Amino acid sequence: MEKENETLLTEFILTGLIYQPEWQIPLFLTFLVIYFITMVGNLGLIALIWNDPQLHIPMYLFLGSLAFVDAWISSTVTSKILVNFLAKSKMISLSECITQFFSFAFSATTECFLLATMAYDRYVAICKPLFYPVIMTNRLCICMLVSSFIGGILHAFIHVSVLFRLTFCNSNIIHHFYCDIMPLFKISCTDPSINVLMVFIFSGSIQVFTILIVLISYTLVVITILKRKSLQGIKKAFSTCGAHLLSVSLYYGSLLSMYVSPGSAQTDHQNMMDSLFYTVIIPLLNPIIYSLRNKKVIDSLAKILKRNV
Repeated sequence: MEKENETLLTEFILTGLIYQPEWQIPLFLTFLVIYFITMVGNLGLIALIWNDPQLHIPMYLFLGSLAFVDAWISSTVTSKILVNFLAKSKMISLSECITQFFSFAFSATTECFLLATMAYDRYVAICKPLFYPVIMTNRLCICMLVSSFIGGILHAFIHVSVLFRLTFCNSNIIHHFYCDIMPLFKISCTDPSINVLMVFIFSGSIQVFTILIVLISYTLVVITILKRKSLQGIKKAFSTCGAHLLSVSLYYGSLLSMYVSPGSAQTDHQNMMDSLFYTVIIPLLNPIIYSLRNKKVIDSLAKILKRNV
């Protein structure tokens, strides 16, 4: 009888962001604008790269893939936030919850691999410019991209597989604005120690591995630029690396606090604030950080605008 009761809870309530009732419409409009700008920025960047043959090189292939992942994660999370602002019922079924988490885990993991790939690409372009066409071949670029997406799918599949061992029998209230596994662990009737260990091992390994690639790549880039003793080159390098590292720091900082230190005594509110960074803010900022500071992207956009005016 006890076992039956453990399987009864198959629907959950997403509490969403905590706010006063009078803030409902202003917050809804704010997130709607953020979602609109995010989708226009990322999908517009993909279209720009697709339509301009001059941008059909590895750097922009990776950038377009990052834009696709950012649009995906925004559609997975931000769209649900918007629905919950207006919906009377904030119920979500277990299958919907798992599907949303799989979609999130896939996109978040893929973005980690893509950021590392982009950092390595910049390292080769700046530190080994003469060998760049030889090293960054189309075959290698495609392999790196495919590996990034496959890695994202496999990582998400691992956590979803062990998620099915959990049962929920006491509480069905998820203190979050989307279905994440950490809040699910808190309301599980089954001991989630194995799940937490899996998160620490796999998420931790992926994040540490990709962070090291990013840091090593950009450190070597800075060293190479400083050796050239060109004031303009140094300024350009620090401008580019600084912008990229800012995005990487915000993204990894919030991810590390959530998934590599799952036992830390963070409140639900703090966890939601961290989550907002890598699910809402970063997808909004990435097109600006990686594109509007890029001369080729700006020139390509200017050509299109001139043709259509």
